[in-house]
Amino acid sequence: MSSAPDIRAGRLPSGDYCNAFSDLHAPLDAHEARVAAERCLFCYDAPCVAACPTSIDVPLFIRQIATGNATGAGKTILDSNIFGGMCARVCPTETLCEQACVRNEAEGKPVIIGQLQRHATDVVMASGRQLYKHGVPNGRRIAVVGAGPAGLSCAHKLATLGYDVVVFDKRQKAGGLNEHGIASYKSTNNFAQAEVDWILSVGGIELRCDQMLGRDYTLTELRRDFDAVFLGLGLQAVNSLGIDDGGLRGVEDAVAFIEALRQSTDLSKLPIGRRVVVVGGGMTAVDAAVQAKKLGAEEVTIVYRRGAEQMGASRYEQELALTEGVVVRHWARPVAVHGEDGVLRSVTFAATVERDGRLVDTGEIFELPADQLFKAIGQLFVPQVLEGSSDVLDLDGGRIVVDADRRTSLPDVWAGGDCVVGGRDLTVVAVEDGKQAALSIDRTLQGFVPMAAE
Repeated sequence: MSSAPDIRAGRLPSGDYCNAFSDLHAPLDAHEARVAAERCLFCYDAPCVAACPTSIDVPLFIRQIATGNATGAGKTILDSNIFGGMCARVCPTETLCEQACVRNEAEGKPVIIGQLQRHATDVVMASGRQLYKHGVPNGRRIAVVGAGPAGLSCAHKLATLGYDVVVFDKRQKAGGLNEHGIASYKSTNNFAQAEVDWILSVGGIELRCDQMLGRDYTLTELRRDFDAVFLGLGLQAVNSLGIDDGGLRGVEDAVAFIEALRQSTDLSKLPIGRRVVVVGGGMTAVDAAVQAKKLGAEEVTIVYRRGAEQMGASRYEQELALTEGVVVRHWARPVAVHGEDGVLRSVTFAATVERDGRLVDTGEIFELPADQLFKAIGQLFVPQVLEGSSDVLDLDGGRIVVDADRRTSLPDVWAGGDCVVGGRDLTVVAVEDGKQAALSIDRTLQGFVPMAAE
């Protein structure tokens, strides 16, 4: 048997990659949008608004579309969610606003709120028009760590309130998971960077890339040099499978795979295995599996330790995977990986069952041949990024503790997004965290002696 894994690039004819990674949903044209908008009942005290983490006035923006005012609809959306364009593409609307839609309750067919939101925000983006501006300068400077949805949402809101904001990010490109961790077929044509550029064009925001907390600067220094600090650090590590992979070639992190795919300029040169196994049940697992299939993998299997109802990926995402030819196996966990000459060959799984609320093995095992194994079992916040600072932040379960205003245990430090306790792997939740933190920072600093002087 050859010692080389069956992982290679160019599994598809070169012309097929563009089609494979084209838009998941074709955008609505103006007529389609107005027809879809007219299905809305414009409910008073609409449940879709309550279901949206950023509280977008859904009935209002849909009414604006129905009356031909798509730009006004876009402004309504962006006032609540400055990342409205990306959220329209990646939000699990089927479990948020669309699930709460009265039409869904009555007919099983909700108003297509996500696609309508994309239509309105795309009209704004295509116009090149900046709807916001840097507020009257108030002489205060805020540091934002992390140029993802939480950090940039916070920075944008602060800029409109008159603050000068410096955003630090460890990567070469801003955008966080929107740029580095979202499936390519969900965000095409470099939309993530176009949205970031549009947000930054408000003015008053300085972006410093390739600057890592704990390596290039410390929290102590930020607190000394700025009036307030917002931490939108995200998550830095991937959970372990809990088994020894022996350093086998072919065992990889799903997050790293997705990032490599997102940053690739030629997908035909991106290697993928012939037989791919993905361990996990969330959006990352589905994104990795579907994209492996789109790259030409012949067999792709998602294995999750519990049932379909417990998967972090929505039912829609699970069905998308099945439609793309991905096999999903439930109630199994990995117990061993096997290789030859340092190369992955197969993965052994133990069948599981839930008894009295606990997951236990049934005693049955099975083996799946695999050239690549992607780990997608969640990410971790690494508190060590705060090392080198004499400051202490309260942590719980390895994440930063914040109150309802996203204030940490330090009086001049706020935090939001995946790095905080209760953080969810949703762009829309991170955006809301950043917005609420900015409003809290503004309330705190109004008429207040700069905290850095304390």
